Amino acid sequence: MNRRHFIRHAVSVPSSLFLQSAILANAQKIKKENKSTILLWMSGGPSTIDIWDLKPNSSTGGPFKPINTNADGIQICEHLPLLSKQMNNLSIIRSMSTREADHGRGRYYMHTGFVPNPNIDYPSYGSVISHELLKDTTNQIGIPPFISIGGASIGPGFLGATYSPLVVDYNGTIRNLQSVADYQTIQKRLEFLSVVENKFIQEKRGELAADHAKMLNKTVDLMFGPHTQVFNINKEPQNIRERYGNTSFGRGCLMARRLAEIGVPFIEVDFGGWDNHMDIFKTLPEKLSQMDTSMSALIEDLDTRGLLDTTSIIWMGEFGRTPDINKNAGRDHWARSWSAVVGGGKLTKGIIVGETDEVGKKIITEPYSSEDLMATILKSLDISLETTFTSKNGRPIKIANNGKIIRELV
Repeated sequence: MNRRHFIRHAVSVPSSLFLQSAILANAQKIKKENKSTILLWMSGGPSTIDIWDLKPNSSTGGPFKPINTNADGIQICEHLPLLSKQMNNLSIIRSMSTREADHGRGRYYMHTGFVPNPNIDYPSYGSVISHELLKDTTNQIGIPPFISIGGASIGPGFLGATYSPLVVDYNGTIRNLQSVADYQTIQKRLEFLSVVENKFIQEKRGELAADHAKMLNKTVDLMFGPHTQVFNINKEPQNIRERYGNTSFGRGCLMARRLAEIGVPFIEVDFGGWDNHMDIFKTLPEKLSQMDTSMSALIEDLDTRGLLDTTSIIWMGEFGRTPDINKNAGRDHWARSWSAVVGGGKLTKGIIVGETDEVGKKIITEPYSSEDLMATILKSLDISLETTFTSKNGRPIKIANNGKIIRELV
């Protein structure tokens, strides 16, 4: 059955029923063959010294207290009571040391493992993981392999537009996807366009035409197929939606679980508002409460459904925040010593990696960089770290910027 016949038949049945049947029919195959990664992106740079690596009774500690968790030896912030019951499924890296304390540069570096370079456009986590995992899977899910929820991610760089993130909002809306024409009209227009594009492709004028054709086919599949129903969290039972929380981040996390359930390789959920230069201790309790509810629900739900063993979780922002509290009762940008959190998949769970000194200003164990974290995630997904790409200007680029593996985690 070709794409045209598939879509024609698919649109004749209720799309929610079609999607549900597809998930049920392929559930065991998805669990066996497919791996997903969910990046919970804390835009703005969260204060990890107040979340994952508290320093009580120190000059830099702040007012929050640490609480015990269900993982031996791990304490986290008192405002994360639900996550404290999930720490056996997560691990904290308390020795992240990265060099970029600017929002734009830090965001790029933490997404790619490379600092910005005007001569090379590097691919992000989502593009690299999608590119590599799709080489070895026979499961075709019918939607793009890299979904970014709630905000744009970093793009595919030299891997090409096929591996660009599809951006959806927290309600599952895909901008400009609604068609004003029917399928037959769109198909005729595409046939005319393909004549022009095929000429460009055959004349080998670059990869843009071929990439555009692939993306266009996927867009048409989304427009007229049943797959957009996976973004509709209202299909979930009310008790599940309530467990995740009626917040943007809660809806994003629930959507991420639905996408992992059908085998999407990479899902990013943006949760902003962490750039707390002022009144941080008034702001954080509400932020942490939202994070606690939604992130714990995601971990618990994946675990209950048997998906956590094939779904890797990354929690991080572009950097941490200063141990010293500024004159405005806030914390500023800080990349020298901060924490990231990982879990699920084949990663070691329930441990702490690394240590900072008594005030959080210095790492006293081995420091780890963005490329080290990326190499570790890729290794846990069975992606070869010997992989070498070729950039648009012909330069060989080692996957994960030749980062070293964090041995405790894989």
